[in-house]
Amino acid sequence: MHGLYLVTPDWDDTAALLARTEAALGAGVALLQYRHKTASPELRREQATALLALCRRHGVPFIVNDFVDLARELDADGVHVGGTDVSVARARDSVGPAKIVGASCYGDLQLAIDAERSGASYVAFGGFYPSRVKRYAVTTAPSIVENARAAVRVPCVVIGGMTPENAAPLVARGAHMVAAISSVYGAPDVAAAVGAFGQLFTRR
Repeated sequence: MHGLYLVTPDWDDTAALLARTEAALGAGVALLQYRHKTASPELRREQATALLALCRRHGVPFIVNDFVDLARELDADGVHVGGTDVSVARARDSVGPAKIVGASCYGDLQLAIDAERSGASYVAFGGFYPSRVKRYAVTTAPSIVENARAAVRVPCVVIGGMTPENAAPLVARGAHMVAAISSVYGAPDVAAAVGAFGQLFTRR
């Protein structure tokens, strides 16, 4: 796991979502997470099925945020769980040993240590910067990346208001992946935005 971790926005317009996602995948996304907390079950299944097909075509791993049953139903590559979702251990038991299980750890190193012990494939920290998508306290210290590299063996993802510019110091500290939503989906040129994130990982 290394590079741009793309997370989908809460768009009900499936055609627009697929068009922008395909442009991003073609430009070099390392992993795609489908996240749409407010979608109906029918829309969520429709979008996830279509996004999975795009990811298969581009050879990019596809994971589902929160909805473990949907990830299993589609045979997605994995699932991501947060603090109010099912536990990492339950998610791991549900999807099996071969799938990806990601865990939101916010600004808490102990959560990351516990997540790894429970079977997490990667740990995600943030928010580091104000986000246009999610509301949270921006309290995660950049030093957590270095601390996590010393404390856990699984890859570290950084999230929260990420742009190529403000993500650069976190990649320099050792972040394996940068998660982004608006900086890609809201960009005038999706492929160029993906390329700018990719450059962070070719420089180091």
